[in-house]
Amino acid sequence: MSGPIVDTERLELRWLTLDDAPMMLAVWNDPAFMQFVGDRGVRTLEEAQLSLQTGPMNLYVEHGYGPFRVIRRMDGASMGICGLFRRDGLDEPDIGFALLPEYCGEGFAYEASIAVLDHAREVLDLPRVTAIVSPENSASIRLLEKLGLHYDKLMRLPGDDKDVSLYSIAFAN
Repeated sequence: MSGPIVDTERLELRWLTLDDAPMMLAVWNDPAFMQFVGDRGVRTLEEAQLSLQTGPMNLYVEHGYGPFRVIRRMDGASMGICGLFRRDGLDEPDIGFALLPEYCGEGFAYEASIAVLDHAREVLDLPRVTAIVSPENSASIRLLEKLGLHYDKLMRLPGDDKDVSLYSIAFAN
């Protein structure tokens, strides 16, 4: 399954494939991801492949969007993900990002997120994108605000036991 390719100055964003299972295993087991997003319980490559099939690859088929693999152009390094998700309890797609620790703090998440928001507005013609974030995740909150998203409310998604902050951005048409 191939999808859109989104290019930026330093990055290439592509849909995930089963070959990305090792990277996703690292993302899902990164301590920061587990703290702020949650423990997905994915511990093996086989579980990562299954999670890719039932998660991102299913989003691509059902909605025409999902997370992109973030690749650094200069060396082809797979750095993590950034893209749109569809969650129960939210009326619009939400942007999410998770870079491996060695790629944090260099503006890559911002660059990838700008590209995803541009793609949402210009290609997918979405009127609005949301984001959910742990209220304790100050780094992600700063990034969302830098991207132009605004705090809406504190809420709890169906089936979760913790509140999240909902942010959103509306696109002018």
